[in-house]
Amino acid sequence: MEKRCVIGIDFGTESGRAVLVDAADGQELAFHVTRYPHGVIDEALPVSGKRLGPNWALQHPDDYVEVLRRSVPEVLRIAGVPPAWVIGIGIDFTACTVMPVDAEGTPLCMLETYADEPHAYVKLWKHHAAQAEADMLNEIAAQRGEVFLRRYGGKTSSEWMIAKVWQVLREAPEIYEAADMFVEAADWIVRVMTGSLARSSCCAGYKALWHKADGYPSADFFHALDPRLRQIAETKLRGNVVSLGAKAGELSAHAADMMGLLPGTAVAVGLIDAHAGAVGTGAVKPGQMAMAMGTSLCHMLLSDREVHVEGICGVVRDGIVPGLFGYEAGQPAVGDMFGWFVEHAVPGQLQREAGAANLGVHALLENRASRLKPGEHGLLALDWWNGNRSVLVNSELSGLIVGLTLHTKPEEIYRALLEAAAFGTRRIIETFEEAGVKVNELFACGGLPGRNQLLMQIYADVLGREIKLPGSEQTTALGAAMFGAVAAGSERGGYSNIAEAAAKMVRLREQTYRPIPEHKIVYDEIYGEYVKLHDIFGRREDRLMRKLKELSARIRTAE
Repeated sequence: MEKRCVIGIDFGTESGRAVLVDAADGQELAFHVTRYPHGVIDEALPVSGKRLGPNWALQHPDDYVEVLRRSVPEVLRIAGVPPAWVIGIGIDFTACTVMPVDAEGTPLCMLETYADEPHAYVKLWKHHAAQAEADMLNEIAAQRGEVFLRRYGGKTSSEWMIAKVWQVLREAPEIYEAADMFVEAADWIVRVMTGSLARSSCCAGYKALWHKADGYPSADFFHALDPRLRQIAETKLRGNVVSLGAKAGELSAHAADMMGLLPGTAVAVGLIDAHAGAVGTGAVKPGQMAMAMGTSLCHMLLSDREVHVEGICGVVRDGIVPGLFGYEAGQPAVGDMFGWFVEHAVPGQLQREAGAANLGVHALLENRASRLKPGEHGLLALDWWNGNRSVLVNSELSGLIVGLTLHTKPEEIYRALLEAAAFGTRRIIETFEEAGVKVNELFACGGLPGRNQLLMQIYADVLGREIKLPGSEQTTALGAAMFGAVAAGSERGGYSNIAEAAAKMVRLREQTYRPIPEHKIVYDEIYGEYVKLHDIFGRREDRLMRKLKELSARIRTAE
């Protein structure tokens, strides 16, 4: 029997994946993962070996096209679905992942002239080398009383569009001039598929200071940053900003041939990966928060009102679900923090024990850490291994563990890191509620909830809230596919809006994580100490961690 299917393509940090979904009920028919051949470029450029500075994180745009070449045809093959059944495609992307392109839309790094120039490459979301620009932007915006600053919790981030573009201008003005535009990777890959640029309101609103009513900040503000930036909105950031749920265009003949699909297939406006995950959990109502838990953690909260909240990554009307205000906050190292510990700080003996037991090191640590009672290890950590996004918005902060002794064991440190991540989320939720934005329901999606049961129980205990899980393991790609169904429209077997799509295509698991009362009592006490530590090193003594980073960078550069 002929089906109406949609494809969701999720572009992550290390890989991209495609999922083929039945538009009628959200059933996943097939998925396929393509790892990026170049991975994350954070030490040296791939061809010349030219070294990069501290806090750089680049990617090669052809890696994204490789996902289209490999994963899309593969899901069709696996499911045995003919191209004619596919009515729409949706994509999501890490953000802010930004690239300079020429007038034809070709990324500058793919031109021979600029292949050896770091600033010509894609700057991945976790590129933090634009912190100086972010600091100056925040200072100037505060001095001028710029209204837009309130929508971002009082500070913008080095991860975002303007800071990254300004870094290019200051350090490589020839690349800035050569760039016809700077675009989000989400918008670029949609252009690859359709042949035309449609800037996503989601990406522009959360990462480029764009507002549905006000547009970008004024030319006077950009002039105050740097006179060369005065016309950036009309030049380097030009292009229609299109709302989520809209059709960005249709698959071109060239892209259709590459992907094994039919020309004319509807392609949705792209969106940020975490926001797609929120929709994929079914979070489409006010008071619902979705936590996209992977290498980092993004918190998306829906509300029917707009208020000022300290340290959020933005509040955008229609930014997640049309008709509602979407708030975003985040922690830039969660899975990455646990991965760091397993990769760099676990003794060889434990690794051998994991191998002998036919377990991964993560699984062995989780097993042992689950035997510990809350508070038993005597440790407390700050979860700032990649800086702090919310609520301090300071990428110069770094990790901290208090309470180490000669008796401390690896599983105790591991559990302390899991708890630190949960404490960081609690600080974010409390900040929302202190500002008057209620969090009534919690959903968790991403890779971590399905892999680490201890982490999820700790989250429930620390937060004192039930956490619901989506039925899909590909929640983010499913959310993108749902927007593909909306782009196709009801007349072609899709849906009129995202709420309608969610009602039909989203399922929740029966399993949830509920707080254990005796654990919550202990964690409430420890959390009080976390907040003290958070404020000491994040507010009163924030120069200490920055000073250590500056010293390290100076010595490394001197070498």
